[in-house]
Parts: sequence; C-alpha cells; structure tokens
Amino acid sequence: MKGKLRWWIIGLVTLGTILNYLARSTLSVAAPTLKAEFHMTIQDYSLVVVAFQASYTVMQTVAGTVLDALGTRLGFAIFALAWALANMAHALATGTWSLALFRGLLGASEAAAIPAGSKAVSEWFPPRERPLATSVFQMGTSVGNIIAPPLVAFCILWWGWQSAFLVTGTLSLAWAALWWWGYRTPGEHKRLGAEERAVIESGKAQDGEGKPTTRNAVLKSRSFWAIAIPRFLAEPAWQTFNFFIPLYLVAVWKLDLKSIALWAWLPFLAADFGSLAAGLVPTWLMNRGAGVVSSRKITMALGALCMIGPATIGLAGSAGLAVALFCIGGFAHQMLSGALITLCADLFDSRAVGTASGMAGTIAWIGGMLFTLLIGQTADTFGYSPLFVALAALDFVGALVLWALLRTNKSQA
Repeated sequence: MKGKLRWWIIGLVTLGTILNYLARSTLSVAAPTLKAEFHMTIQDYSLVVVAFQASYTVMQTVAGTVLDALGTRLGFAIFALAWALANMAHALATGTWSLALFRGLLGASEAAAIPAGSKAVSEWFPPRERPLATSVFQMGTSVGNIIAPPLVAFCILWWGWQSAFLVTGTLSLAWAALWWWGYRTPGEHKRLGAEERAVIESGKAQDGEGKPTTRNAVLKSRSFWAIAIPRFLAEPAWQTFNFFIPLYLVAVWKLDLKSIALWAWLPFLAADFGSLAAGLVPTWLMNRGAGVVSSRKITMALGALCMIGPATIGLAGSAGLAVALFCIGGFAHQMLSGALITLCADLFDSRAVGTASGMAGTIAWIGGMLFTLLIGQTADTFGYSPLFVALAALDFVGALVLWALLRTNKSQA
C-alpha cells in the first residue's frame, strides 16, 4: 500500500457517516419516550418516520446533482451543516406534527451522505480498492446506530429527551467544520505524494471508457436499473432495523429503556462485519479470477441468502434470540448493500457518480417509505413476524433482478 492519505480521507468520510446515522437514529431510541410524551400511536410514529423518508427520498437525487455540481467538499459541508441544525431543532418539538416537520428537514439534509461517500470513493480510489473503501465508510452507518442506544438513553435519563437531539446535533456541527478543513480532491491535495497519486490513477483510464457521464445517459443505462431496482427491494430491511427495533422490543418483549440500550446496538455491530464482508469478499473473489462486476453480484447474492435469519424472528422464544436474528439481518443487509453501492462507482463516470448514486438512493428510499407505511397499517393488527418474512423475500427477488439485468463485458466479467 503506497501512501496512506486516501485511507485518512475515507476515515473522514466514515466519521461523517457515523454522525449522520447517529443523528437519524436518535429518534428511534427516543421513540418510546416521545410516544408517551406526545401520546402517539404506532401509526402516528410511522407518519413521523415517513416525513423523514419522504424528504430524504426526494432529496437524494437533488443532493447527488448538487454534489456533482458544487464538488464533494463544498456540497457535503453544506448538507452536514444543515442536518446538524435540523437535528438540534427536534428539541423544540411539542407534538406529532412539529416532530414530523423537523424530521422532514433532517431527512432533506441527510440525503447527501451516501452519494457523497460514493463520490469520494470514485475520486480517491482505483477500481480494485473501491469495495473495501466503500465498506469502510458504510461501516459508519452501523457505528452510528451502535452509539445511539447508550448515548441517547444516557442523555434522556440524565437531562431529558431534548438533550439527546442537542448533543448529537452538536457533534455533527463539529464534523462539518472538520470536513471543510480536511477534504480536497486528489488533484488539489498538497499532501498527496507522487507514488500514491499513481496508485489512485491506476486503472482509471480504462475505468472511465464508455461510461455514462450525464443524468439522461445514466437513466437510459441498463446498469442503473440493475442497481436501482435491487436497492428499492433491499432498503425496507435497513429502514425497519433503523426505526423499529426498539419499538419491536418494547411491544413484543416488554423491554424498558435501559434494556433497549443494552440490546439494541448489537444488530448494528453485526452490520459492521457485514460492511467489512462487502469489502473483503469481492477482493477475495477477484484474487481468484472473478471480474470486478461479477464479484459484486456474488457478494450481493450471498447477503440475500443470509436474510433467512431475520425471516425466522417470529419463531424466536426470547428477546435474546430475536436480537441474534436481527444481528444476522444487519450483517446480511450491509453485505448486499455494500456491493450495490460500490457498483455505482464501478459503472459510472466519476462526474456522474453522485447523480447515479443519488437517483438510485431515491428509488431505494421509496421502497423503504412504502414498507414503513405498511408497518404502520399492519403491525398493531398482525404483528411484526409476517413483515420480517417479507423483508427476506424482497432481498431474494433483488438478487435475481441484479443477475438478470446486469450483464458484464469481457473486461468486467
């Protein structure tokens, strides 16, 4: 490994992703407290979640376009500042509708995280290193969820629920300043050595040949839909894990806030290992002769198979076993999601990676939003078990779609 600056850069991206997901996960941990405070039903809570999802869904496409237009440094700094302030504003909520308003503002501003990470990976890493780089910053999504239960529970128990949003928002505010100070593209970074620059540029000449560079070209590309449709089918699992695990543990197993803080972070620790697998498995496959794209397709299929675990949560005989099955689900989702996210950097020109990733993210979040509405309408009546079975089935279908739509040429096979 010649030079380490690019890994420091992806570490900075990862820290931003951690704080992005810490901010959004604050609500799920505080949900039992806020439900009692504001006298909300599950349907009320699902509408608050949908406010976040709807704005996030719309803004991912916008955010990707803004990042391609303004550049990764300025674009991501603006969005980070906005999500920090929006998260802190949650402390002013007085009921369901004001909470939904602030949630919508948070969703709109947080939408830049994954497109920005994908764009930074395309700028700083050669094709063979992109799976690992993507898995590193994607691990931040899980770490944020790991930190949230103990940190948010501590804030609520000692200083009240408002403090949880103020603390997590302030951390994001500090990171926005750090990002502006620390990030540059390889062409602008003064500390980048000649040897590492050569590593970054290796393979990029062939990597950019014939790839879509505009929004219209991306939308007309079969490759885009091969990524977007599986992401649409896969996103409901991650949305459900993010927003409903604490409520599930309260509703089904009658756990209190301290118990949630003890248990609810474990699936996201397992998700970190799934993110790591999303980086290591393709590299292992490529070292044994698999092509770039084929290695991503195999990784996604393996993750989908592991979703059998959470599909059986309805059979769990204890809260501990249910959490263990959630752990398998967290691992599975991040493994398959990492493969899909990396494909954007593989299949599109770096000038269009933000746009492609953002549009695919919008389609993914439409799937997540629709499933959240389904939970709100059915969980109180039918319970959670059928929903977990449906999540696994959606990922199986997503794997089939990826293999059917994404053709590989000889250089990628």
